Amino acid sequence: MLNDNEISSLIQLLDDPDDGVYQHVEERLLAEGVTVIGSLEEAWERSFDTLLQSRIENLIHKIQFEQVHRELELWLVSGAFDLLQGLIIVNKYQYPDLDEQTIINQVDEIKRDAWLEMMYNMNAVEKVRLLNNVFYNMHGFKGNTKNYHDPQNSYIGKVLETRKGNPILLASLYSIVAQRLDIPIYGVNLPRHFILAYLDENIKSGEEEILFYINAFNRGQIFGRHDVLSFLKQLNLPHHKEFFVPCDNKAIISRVLRNLLAAYHQAGNLEKANEMERLLTLFNE
Repeated sequence: MLNDNEISSLIQLLDDPDDGVYQHVEERLLAEGVTVIGSLEEAWERSFDTLLQSRIENLIHKIQFEQVHRELELWLVSGAFDLLQGLIIVNKYQYPDLDEQTIINQVDEIKRDAWLEMMYNMNAVEKVRLLNNVFYNMHGFKGNTKNYHDPQNSYIGKVLETRKGNPILLASLYSIVAQRLDIPIYGVNLPRHFILAYLDENIKSGEEEILFYINAFNRGQIFGRHDVLSFLKQLNLPHHKEFFVPCDNKAIISRVLRNLLAAYHQAGNLEKANEMERLLTLFNE
């Protein structure tokens, strides 16, 4: 670990015209990780040198990206049990300074509003109607149909702020709230769309356990297996089992990253697209 004087001395060398010196300094500061970000930000504020400011901005981004990479890798190694935590890690890529407790508190608020209306003897359809009322009417969530491919639709912090998102983020948030209320609603990795399945609590495994499906992008619309079959037929896709049954959290976060990869490619932001590809390699290890 470098001390403050050593960090300060290295930062002063970031504008060195010698590329070899700059690369050495960058490597040393990258190795220190997030602990040097405060010093870098202070140096940026004091400087009027556009080259130095640009290099500091790039270095801060690289440090923050490596932190996201490490956190996502740890999340996967630890079993990927907490979907909300996975979404928060992805959110840190674009919004590294957002307090994750803020996101947790917002999710808990939605859960609390639903819990206050919940009655013990509600059946599955009644519970979904209650969730729909809280999620779409009280809290105003809706699908972002106007800017469907906007990368902001894939960041949970932004979705909670704007109340707009793509199918997978709305479905993920919906299922997180449901599961915190002990309602067995889980994501289904359907091609070209992402839906939810309400499981029969009395059956532990197998395709027959699904009572019905839910379209979180369309205000929690309930539909059946025949509708999924019809959708696949329209796309000329085979009826693979994984298109009908819940997927794991690893598959959900992988799909969120693939959506971001496509969005950044479409926007022409190749640097961010390449970083999404690097994060996706973690899911192939």
